[in-house]
Amino acid sequence: MSRIGRLPVVIPAGVEVKLADGNVLTVKGPKGTLERALPTEMEIKVEDGHIVVARPNDLKKMKSLHGLTRSLIQNMVIGVNEGYTKTLEVNGVGYKAQKQGKKLVLNLGYSHPVEMEDPEGLESKVEGNKIIVSGINKEKVGQFAAEIRDKRRPEPYKGKGIKYSDEVIRRKVGKTGKK
Repeated sequence: MSRIGRLPVVIPAGVEVKLADGNVLTVKGPKGTLERALPTEMEIKVEDGHIVVARPNDLKKMKSLHGLTRSLIQNMVIGVNEGYTKTLEVNGVGYKAQKQGKKLVLNLGYSHPVEMEDPEGLESKVEGNKIIVSGINKEKVGQFAAEIRDKRRPEPYKGKGIKYSDEVIRRKVGKTGKK
């Protein structure tokens, strides 16, 4: 059995789950509503405060889908109940981030400012040198945070660039002079 797939997903109070034909799951909570078409091979049952995922057989593909399906459901339930956040840090002389309405404006040492529009359902805030991306969809939050980070990745010599707040940059020693 899949160690993750066999665990039931607990539905907290205030979260409503509906399962439609074709394994389309709708999760409604205090933060919003998420809808997703899950793999049709999996058997999903909503019963007394739990969601249980079962697989039809032990083929490798089914084993993979079992854990994945359960994780996707868990992420949807947590998302509508608590939401997700990713924190990024902007490091470097003259590097800064600021909000202008729904736009995130980044000055990253290029000849022009980099402007990024907040995607649908996501919100970004700037506090000092930190950028906080929040939303109910874990996938979208992670993707937008990765796109922001890609505008100027951290470099190993001075540590300049945009990094995740929990990311550790392995530093390198610079050039040494001739003797």
